[in-house]
Amino acid sequence: MGTYKDLEIYTLSMELFFKVHPLTLKLPKYELYELGSQLRRSSDSVVSNIVEGYGRRRYKNDYIKFLVYAHSSNDETINHIEKLAFLYPQLSAMFLEIQEKYDGFGRKINNFIKFVERS
Repeated sequence: MGTYKDLEIYTLSMELFFKVHPLTLKLPKYELYELGSQLRRSSDSVVSNIVEGYGRRRYKNDYIKFLVYAHSSNDETINHIEKLAFLYPQLSAMFLEIQEKYDGFGRKINNFIKFVERS
């Protein structure tokens, strides 16, 4: 078994994080530290919980718990994106594109949780 870097969910969550971060920097200055910051942190939390869970994989219940945290942070990220897409119509196309990717990622992480539960 390799490292967490070999997990598809890790790779995808990192790619999404690296797309979200610069997108938030296009927000108005006053929003950088409000919803922009929350979006950056929730997106980072998806990745971080996958990594921490992998480190606890010896304890199956802990692993699943952190994967569930990652899934929850993914949902939080989607919620922040929805708010920003509504508030900033000039950026909505970019936000909705990334939201679609997070929706798909949510299905992948949910399937991975089921896989870990069965194994």
